[in-house]
Amino acid sequence: MEIEPAEEVKEPPRIHRLDESVVNRIAAGEVIQRPVSAVKELVENSLDASSTSISVLVKDGGLKLIQVSDDGHGIRYEDLPILCERHTTSKLSKYEDLQSIKSMGFRGEALASMTYVGHVTVTTITRGQLHGYRVSYRDGVMENEPKACAAVKGTQIVIENLFYNMIARRKTLQNSADDYTKIVDLLSRFAIHHIDVSFSCRKHGAARADVHSVATPSRLNAIRSVYGLLVAQNLIKIEASDNDPSSSVFEMDGFISNSNYVAKKTTMVLFINDRLVECTALKRALEVVYVATLPKASKPFIYMSITLPPEHVDVNVHPTKREVSLLNQEVIVEKMQSVVESVLRNSNESRTFQEQTVEATPSVPSVTNNDLHLSPSPSGSKSQRVPVNKIVRTDSSDPAGRMHAYLYKNPQKYLGRDSSLTTVRSSVRQRRNLKETADLTSIQELINDIDSKCHSDLLDIVRQSTYVGMADDVFALLQHNTHLYLANVVNLSKELMYQQVLCRFAHFNAIQLSEPAPLQELIMLALKEEDLDLESNENDELKKKIAEMNTQLLKQKSEMLEEYFCIFIDSDGNLSRLPILLDQYTPDMDRVPEFVLCLGNDVEWEEEKNCFQSLAAALGNFYAMHPPMLPNPSGKGLEFYRKRKHGKHTQDKGNYSCHVGDGTAEKDEFEHELLSEAETAWAQREWSIQHVLFPSMRLFLKPPNSMASNGTFVRVASLEKLYKTFERC
Repeated sequence: MEIEPAEEVKEPPRIHRLDESVVNRIAAGEVIQRPVSAVKELVENSLDASSTSISVLVKDGGLKLIQVSDDGHGIRYEDLPILCERHTTSKLSKYEDLQSIKSMGFRGEALASMTYVGHVTVTTITRGQLHGYRVSYRDGVMENEPKACAAVKGTQIVIENLFYNMIARRKTLQNSADDYTKIVDLLSRFAIHHIDVSFSCRKHGAARADVHSVATPSRLNAIRSVYGLLVAQNLIKIEASDNDPSSSVFEMDGFISNSNYVAKKTTMVLFINDRLVECTALKRALEVVYVATLPKASKPFIYMSITLPPEHVDVNVHPTKREVSLLNQEVIVEKMQSVVESVLRNSNESRTFQEQTVEATPSVPSVTNNDLHLSPSPSGSKSQRVPVNKIVRTDSSDPAGRMHAYLYKNPQKYLGRDSSLTTVRSSVRQRRNLKETADLTSIQELINDIDSKCHSDLLDIVRQSTYVGMADDVFALLQHNTHLYLANVVNLSKELMYQQVLCRFAHFNAIQLSEPAPLQELIMLALKEEDLDLESNENDELKKKIAEMNTQLLKQKSEMLEEYFCIFIDSDGNLSRLPILLDQYTPDMDRVPEFVLCLGNDVEWEEEKNCFQSLAAALGNFYAMHPPMLPNPSGKGLEFYRKRKHGKHTQDKGNYSCHVGDGTAEKDEFEHELLSEAETAWAQREWSIQHVLFPSMRLFLKPPNSMASNGTFVRVASLEKLYKTFERC
């Protein structure tokens, strides 16, 4: 019988004390998890220093350089030797101070942690000093004595080569763009809460800041400046409070998004006692309210500032202070959920729609109602201008003859060119890459068709081209690399609008008409324009019957038109709302009759995919940037605006003239009111093409293959060849 040898008994491992440098580096990796953690700690230190201006400079997502400058009270010279030692702070002196802490920082770990994972340099000056001091730190201690230097008020802290000694951490943070985005988001959140402080954040070497806010008394203005007009105009003010010591004591104010706000993910900015934190329980509770109340706007924008007694908040529960613990948290969350639900339900009962207005350039006066007006063009997909001898002026008191009478205009002062461009670009930026669609396979198929038929070379031209100017009424001149192209703006805008309808399917803001426009009158107007013989009364009964049938059809489809396309038709057959396809752009309202007739005649209502496609095409044609119906006064069309005596306009080989026998033109006498309206319309169109159409095209348009052969793009010159030609001359 064999006896198995006894197993060797292993001694338990010895416990030994870690070297202090190892301990500090491990702790630093927990406090400074990524570059945005360092930025947060430094910005909070600047706020604790009563700064009114904070600027952040970042290189390679913060791995190579983070520079935070402020104009706070600075750091004493005597405190510099222990500034970056662990657990040195000016915020508290004993543990009980945590019960009433109001500052952002309190542990004294952040700066020390940064010196263990990066190279830190501090430049500071306090009030009354003639010069500042600069000193470098490593592993919590000064590398040399502070050196006198020139400095501006406050403190500047520079961190270089972050995580240089943590290879694994550095490799996981190679995507610098992602880290920079997190830093921009962090500064944006601080900027809308601390409205008495100016913030800026930019990449190293960049000329413009990605976050730039100035001190303002209005929080809504701060949100508009940072997150854009589309967010700010869709917010609801919210307030709540409770002063029952047995349950909860708090005050809350903020803004929440309404039913018009649509986004891919929830944005929640939460400050508790002025501390930027996260509260998963509160966020989930509010998301549940939105899903139940506003299913189509279930990803809200929420800003909340909650104030509680300091002794009811435990701030020391997370290494990066990202979370806090609240006394009676469940009760507070439940009460806030109830308040938000009540506000949303009330706002949903009285839903409002944002009106879209067009801003004029500074040199052009705004369009005003006057008695001289032209009727709409013939229906269909034709984009040509109506012949001048067929244009008929109508009485401005007749609302069916002048569609601008239905467009409500708020009296306002138009902004200057710079502010207009800022508004446009901010709005376009906010809607970048939006792809929210309803769960309909037909819409997805149409969007897939757009993607599959996209012409790669034309896409590169659209994305990278520079707008030069308008070559004529239809073509714009573009430069791409060293080539010049003529681009048909009517075709381009029509295709862009078509694609926008599909991409924003069921998620539109609205243009509100001040007075409902009767569909039957609009269709009658369009049918009469088709005849081009306004003196004839033949077939009036037939036209009336067609108008009645189309009106009934559109009334039957009104629920679908409103839900998916934001086209509102009431039970009486009146049109009162239209969708917004591009920010800062309103279509030519004189084309509404043509559009309504197209809805009745050209849309294939029976099959879902064809229905949505033909509706999108009709909207695309209506919203396309057609030339105004008034002749262009900058060319030969100026003759059209000369005053006539007992004469009438005729057209002879494209030139405007007057029959001698019928009357003569008064020399240099123009119909100034009509001329002014024409100049405004044409100038406004060119402004919209340059500042709305082409920026939107660069972001959204996917040019189809057909545009390569149908004359939409025409290459007209090579700058290299032109240069050689001029050089020879």
